[in-house]
Amino acid sequence: MCYDRAQKTGGMGMEKTGCTLCPRRCGANRTTGRGQCGMGARLRVARAALHTGEEPCLCGERGAGAVFFSGCALHCVFCQNAEISQRGFGKEIGTAQLAEIFLRLQDEGAQTLDLVSPTHFAPQIARALERAKPRLRIPVVYNSNGYDSPEVLGMMDGLVEIYLPDLKYKDAALSKAYSGAADYFDVAQAAIQEMYRQTGPLQWGANGVLQRGLMVRHLLLPGCRKDSMAVLEALSRLAPPRHILLSLMSQYTPCYRAAAYKEIDRRVTDFEIDSVRDYAVRLGFEGYGQARSAADSRYTPAFDLTGVW
Repeated sequence: MCYDRAQKTGGMGMEKTGCTLCPRRCGANRTTGRGQCGMGARLRVARAALHTGEEPCLCGERGAGAVFFSGCALHCVFCQNAEISQRGFGKEIGTAQLAEIFLRLQDEGAQTLDLVSPTHFAPQIARALERAKPRLRIPVVYNSNGYDSPEVLGMMDGLVEIYLPDLKYKDAALSKAYSGAADYFDVAQAAIQEMYRQTGPLQWGANGVLQRGLMVRHLLLPGCRKDSMAVLEALSRLAPPRHILLSLMSQYTPCYRAAAYKEIDRRVTDFEIDSVRDYAVRLGFEGYGQARSAADSRYTPAFDLTGVW
């Protein structure tokens, strides 16, 4: 696939017959078929509406303007958004329409523009942001699974103010078993370094809404307490802990195909949560810790094409 913004990073091998947007580098011709992400060439969106389920510094008093893109190349067996990420629910729209959605969310009072799972549509999103930026006054959040390449992130340099990646695993055996990506940590650490290079230290608005910076999410998985600690230790070397935010998520509930993996077919325990949080504090991180009550399907938005016309 060939895109104009590839010129900004010197070209990324996105020829018409081979997509290399995500680290899978599947080579699919998405103009005639689908890639590892399950998507073709056209943007597909499942929901675009105010959302209060993100961290407080992204939601403010009125919520984040969340745009949920369909498809995902990571294929986590426990995905809580499998309806859109794995099954592909959504509606195809154009770049100009996406730019109008961004501006409508701002008009509705969004404190940030939250782009959820954007990687496989990065060039189209970049063009929509370029179109909207002259009128866009709120920070843009790139909310990804962390499985991103620095080259594709380069498309967003100057267009995105806040990066919100996951850092799911350190252990390659875990990332291979649960996400089919043995190279996950190596890829994600390079991506996070590029994200921090672009944003620098945290910058805050007068209303407590983050204006610029990096916040890294980590989902605690049952039985993986030691790997969570290894993730945090590694993150502390990728960016200064006091210059970024950490969001420790304890919301894990067995979803999608998790029941097929006996070791993760349960909730995380209080001991697992407390020990990982204590370790994060010792490493000097600040940010957010999720209450166990967040492990509830009520906090997953309805993917019903709200805000997509």
